[in-house]
Amino acid sequence: MTRPRLPLPVMRLAKGGPFASVSGPRLVQTGRFLTAAEPRAAGAALARAVLPGRLWRGGRQARGNDVVLGAFISDDEAAWIGARIAAASPDFILIDTMFRTRLLDRPELHGMRAVVVTHDLFHRRHAALKMAGYRVEPATLTRQDEAALLDRAGAIVAIQPEEAEFLRDMCPDRPVITVPMPAATQPRPQGVRRDPDRLVFVGSDTLPNLDGLRWFFDAIWPGLRAARPQIALDLAGDCGIAIGRMPPGVRRLGRVADLAPALHGAALAIAPLRTGSGLKVKLLDYARHGLWTVATNEARTGLASDSRPPIFVADQPATFGATILAALAQQPVEDDALAFISRHYAAAQVFAPLTDLLEA
Repeated sequence: MTRPRLPLPVMRLAKGGPFASVSGPRLVQTGRFLTAAEPRAAGAALARAVLPGRLWRGGRQARGNDVVLGAFISDDEAAWIGARIAAASPDFILIDTMFRTRLLDRPELHGMRAVVVTHDLFHRRHAALKMAGYRVEPATLTRQDEAALLDRAGAIVAIQPEEAEFLRDMCPDRPVITVPMPAATQPRPQGVRRDPDRLVFVGSDTLPNLDGLRWFFDAIWPGLRAARPQIALDLAGDCGIAIGRMPPGVRRLGRVADLAPALHGAALAIAPLRTGSGLKVKLLDYARHGLWTVATNEARTGLASDSRPPIFVADQPATFGATILAALAQQPVEDDALAFISRHYAAAQVFAPLTDLLEA
């Protein structure tokens, strides 16, 4: 881990979990306990844990930005990681996003095979946020900047097909494959009933989620409540804490250990996102629990092409609200959502291109 973002300054690793051993330049592991040894990281973890989301985000804004797309790896971090990779002499290196590809400038890593996993086209997200009037870190990020960083790796992994095409154009000398997030279906258990008036949204406190929710609450929610007074909305994740004051009918769930009860209990999900890129993993979570979603075109971007995706698309406030009401009346078929996941996001199918690339 190049930069410890722990939920608390000290966290306990799950017994028998996949991360029995974790190392990093600013992490200390003692048995099953992991500690952020960097004072700044420890303080940030504590602030995230105890401060209301709006205060935590306010501190970020006070430092001159509204959203941080990512932090470039430092020379010290690159040296620490490079020395350990060189000592281990692995068959290949998987690098998480363009922000860490400068690691490959280390002389001890020259000649090693490396694959960068992009998650996103950051220059496009940067441009969209700047056009919307937000202050973004890094302050500048162009297509050429991102291409130069990605070109350091031998191969590139995109999270969705449209971005794979962009990446092939940006980096024509590099092989590009598409590896989306895998998803396993989790059908609603017998005896669990959906509330016909309940909506759900799952999200962190990132700016695209908060921007979309504020738009939804200002432009759509009052009309929905007027047309269907009993309608309700559950917010799962840090988005509910960060958004501040809730309108009537909206309930904060916060972080939950298991999303299944909330997703199996709702009649419909929403994704009112107006900016962003990559693949909206929340839509996969909704569908794998048999839940259909009313989403903007922006939120729907990146999903697998299909003749019947479990999505109702609407971009304008009037149509978004009307689509929700029509979908609630229609009661779309849960099995269609589960079948969509099985067709496109089974783990064996998703990871086959990466396995083939690494074995080649």
